[in-house]
Amino acid sequence: MLSFTHRQLPATIRFGAGCRHELKAILETRNLMRALVLTTPEQAHLGRSIADEIGPLCAGVFEGARMHTPMEVTRDTMALAQSVRADCLVAIGGGSTTGLGKAVSVRSGLPQFVIPTTYAGSEVTPVLGETENARKTTRRADAILPGLVLYDPELTYSLPASFTLTSAVNAMAHAAEALYAPDCTPIIRLMAYEAVGVMMRALPKLYAEPANAEARAEALYAAWLCGTCLGATTMGLHHKICHVLGGTFDLPHAPTHCIMLPHVLAYNKNAAPGAYADLALAMGTERPELAIYDMVLTQNGPVALSALGMTEHGIGEVITQLRASPYANPAPLDETRLRTMLANALAGRAPDAALPA
Repeated sequence: MLSFTHRQLPATIRFGAGCRHELKAILETRNLMRALVLTTPEQAHLGRSIADEIGPLCAGVFEGARMHTPMEVTRDTMALAQSVRADCLVAIGGGSTTGLGKAVSVRSGLPQFVIPTTYAGSEVTPVLGETENARKTTRRADAILPGLVLYDPELTYSLPASFTLTSAVNAMAHAAEALYAPDCTPIIRLMAYEAVGVMMRALPKLYAEPANAEARAEALYAAWLCGTCLGATTMGLHHKICHVLGGTFDLPHAPTHCIMLPHVLAYNKNAAPGAYADLALAMGTERPELAIYDMVLTQNGPVALSALGMTEHGIGEVITQLRASPYANPAPLDETRLRTMLANALAGRAPDAALPA
C-alpha cells in the first residue's frame, strides 16, 4: 500500500523563449529597485545585458562568481551588496552563479532571482555547496531556495556542443540519483522518468543541430525537472563523490558529473534494482551506465578523471572523505569497490570494468 510524504518547494517558475525580458516588470511589481546582478567573468556580457535591460533598477554588477562557491568570493559579494545597498540579487549563468546567489541570499536575507544559462538545475534546489580550505560542504534549508526562476531557452542556443553534453549528463545525474534516494516518492519517480526521457530525446537533435530551438527548450525543461528531483530528495554517492572531487581537487563541475555518473550507476545497480530498471526504461536501454558512457565517448566528451588533472595519489583521500561523512546510498561504501570504481573513472575505462560484485 502506498505511503509517502511529498514536500512541494515554494518557488515560481517562468518558462518560455524571451521570458528574461520580463525581469524589469517583475522587479517593479515587487517594489525592488536596487538589484545586484551576479555572473561569472566568462558570462559578463550576459550580466551587463541584463543590467542594461533593467536600467535604473540595477545597483551594480558582480562578475566574479567562481566554481564550487569559494567563501572568499561570497564575502566579496556580500561587501559589494552592502556598499551598493542592494535590495535583491539577480543571478544569470550556471551553477557557479546560482551558488553565489544562494550563498549571499541565505546570509543577507535578500530575495534572489535566477536566469539559468545551462542545465545545472541547482536553481530549483534548497541546497548550497560551498568551498573553504579545500573542503566542499553542503547544507539544505528552505531559505536557500531562489524564489523565482526565469527559464529562457534562447540563452542556451549558443552553448558549445561539448558543454551541452556535460551539462546535460550533470542534469541527468540529479534525476538518476533521486530514483534510488530513500525519500523518493511516486511524484519524483514520475518526474525523473520524464526528465531523463526528454533529455535523451533532445540530445541527438542538439548534436545534429546545436541551435535547434525546440530541442533547446526540451533540454532546458528536462533540466528543470532533474533539478526539482534533486531538490526534493536526499543526495547519494554520486553527488558526494563530485563534491569531494570538486572541493578538494578543484575539478570542473559538469565534466566531473559526466565522468562519474556511469560508474556510480554500475556501483549501485545491484543494490537498487527498481531504480535501475526505471532509468533503463526511461533511456530505452538495458544498461543505462554503458549507454551514458558510450554516448559521451561517441561525442568526444570527458570519460577520464585523469584528463581533468586527477591523479592516482588522490584516490585514497577521496575514499577517506566519502567514508568519513557519507551520504545516503543504496550500496554500502566498500573500500575495495570504491577504489576499483575510482580507478576505472580515473583511467576512462568502461564503468563495470573489473568492479567487484
